[in-house]
Amino acid sequence: MPCGKELFLIVGLGNPGIKYAFTRHNAGFWVIDELASRSKARLREVRGESFIARTFVAGREVILAKPLTFMNRSGTAVAALLRLFSLERKNLLIVYDDMDLPPGKIRLRARGGSGGHKGMASIITLLQSEEIPRLRLGIGRPDSFEESISGGEIDYVLSPFPPAEEKIVLEAVLRAADAIEVFLTRGLEEAMNRYNAL
Repeated sequence: MPCGKELFLIVGLGNPGIKYAFTRHNAGFWVIDELASRSKARLREVRGESFIARTFVAGREVILAKPLTFMNRSGTAVAALLRLFSLERKNLLIVYDDMDLPPGKIRLRARGGSGGHKGMASIITLLQSEEIPRLRLGIGRPDSFEESISGGEIDYVLSPFPPAEEKIVLEAVLRAADAIEVFLTRGLEEAMNRYNAL
């Protein structure tokens, strides 16, 4: 169970800039924005190649971060933040979109591969470990075979959600923020037990 005096780093993955703000690939940023809103924090300080805010979430001290690197260089920002704040991987949680989960589903895991996600692959490479706690937020896959080929997948993740899916995903963002609060106060296993089955 996390100790109340520990500092945690919660990093949402996405691409910087207004061009990408409402795309599927930025779902991780949306969760960070929700946590910042709950704690009345603003991510204005730039450190470790990221916008950050040091605040309290569910009574635990956290650094909320949105990397300024593009997705495929996320590991550079995460490694820099861990060094900057002298944190271990167990005090880290990565939040990102996942095409292998249906829209609206969330999953927490303590470790694992990248599942083809370029941002997570970069983090695993730079930290030289798959022992990285993460929360994945489902965005689903393209419907047709033509859309699912490589170029189509890139276009898909860099496109906005249709209105019906956006509503489902925004509800999942709230659930993801709730799950992170449980992670911080009760630990990863408790958060997994509560939220992975939903």
